[in-house]
Amino acid sequence: MQFRRLSVPDAFEFSPRAFPDDRGLFVAPFQEDAFLAAVGHPLRLGQSNHSVSRRGTIRGIHFADTPPGQAKYVYCPRGSLLDVVVDIRVGSPTFGQWDAVVLDSREFRAMYLAEGLGHGFVALEDDTVMTYICSEPYNPGGEHGITPLDPALDLPWPADIDRILSEKDRTAPTLAEAGEQGLLPMYADCVAFYDKLRSAH
Repeated sequence: MQFRRLSVPDAFEFSPRAFPDDRGLFVAPFQEDAFLAAVGHPLRLGQSNHSVSRRGTIRGIHFADTPPGQAKYVYCPRGSLLDVVVDIRVGSPTFGQWDAVVLDSREFRAMYLAEGLGHGFVALEDDTVMTYICSEPYNPGGEHGITPLDPALDLPWPADIDRILSEKDRTAPTLAEAGEQGLLPMYADCVAFYDKLRSAH
């Protein structure tokens, strides 16, 4: 499996090899050896999530209090989506920057987002499935979001798709407002947490 670092530090894209034959196809979207080579520590499995979305559905931008935060390893087993990572860590040299990768059920690329990063996606087809491997269980009191329509971020949502958002995502604060409210993770805290994970390995 190949991997590459995204422009947002501590986010990675993974590209597994698929094996099609006359029966169908086999692929391993998560492979620990490649993950360790890229990230430097194992991925703890705290919870797995599965979402199904109509074309145009935007979910995010979501993040969790860090530490412990919630790292995510995500891939698309059906359909296609545009996956977005946003650096929302206060003090990060790339604060406010984002990167995006198309994930689909043809190439089975995956993305890893470390604790403290913001995550969202838009479904490009009906019945698009997203699978999430999460390092920590869902913690309602520690979960937050910023609006995916924040004009200052100018995220790359396709202009030719009608957008479908939950009320919670639509009315979430902008990145600047979330910063003023003290909701955003601190870059120094995140880096210290990543170092702790690597040193424990």
